[in-house]
Amino acid sequence: MRYTSFLLRLAALVCIALKCESRETESNYVTCGSLVKLLNTRHNVRLHSHDVKYGSGDGQQSVTGVESVDDANSYWRIRGKPNAPCKRGAPIQCGQAIRITHMNTGRNLHTHHFSSPLSGNQEVSAFGENGEGDDLDLWTVQCGGTHWERDEAVRFKHKGTEVFLSVTGEQYGHPIRGQREVHGMPNANHHNYWKTMEGVFIKTSMEPGLHDEL
Repeated sequence: MRYTSFLLRLAALVCIALKCESRETESNYVTCGSLVKLLNTRHNVRLHSHDVKYGSGDGQQSVTGVESVDDANSYWRIRGKPNAPCKRGAPIQCGQAIRITHMNTGRNLHTHHFSSPLSGNQEVSAFGENGEGDDLDLWTVQCGGTHWERDEAVRFKHKGTEVFLSVTGEQYGHPIRGQREVHGMPNANHHNYWKTMEGVFIKTSMEPGLHDEL
């Protein structure tokens, strides 16, 4: 209970600082700068990371799937491309390339041509420092309309290697026992659908020219 109360206070402070809006408002879209948890709809786990490195591949920060709803290490910020930042609060378009940045460590969701530890698919990691990484941090949002809707199940296709962000059920042992492997798969299928769950959503700014500089 004490930990849950802390998370609620934290969310409220973040909301005030970022001029966000709750899920119950009239805006139905995921917007640039929003802070969200992403649920894999097939396996019912949230995209997660913490400062634990893979023991194989490139040794970068691990990315996993967790069943817990309350874990603060499952928050990710939606951001634009490094040289073409999106306007803070602007709805994310279907087909738009974005960065997905881990809130607590400041590293970007990333993939490259290394095998994932359990399934042998493509490794997905968290990479960079203070939100800055490289061109393998970009993911295209695949959705059904013009913009990414909050309640819509979408896919994330990697710009550099064309794999889809996926979960297929393999579970880790120590030190991240019970967490699921997150990896890249070459084919679009039911393992690579995600939707936003808990989060704070940024309103469109009234200040012209304000961009996602974080």
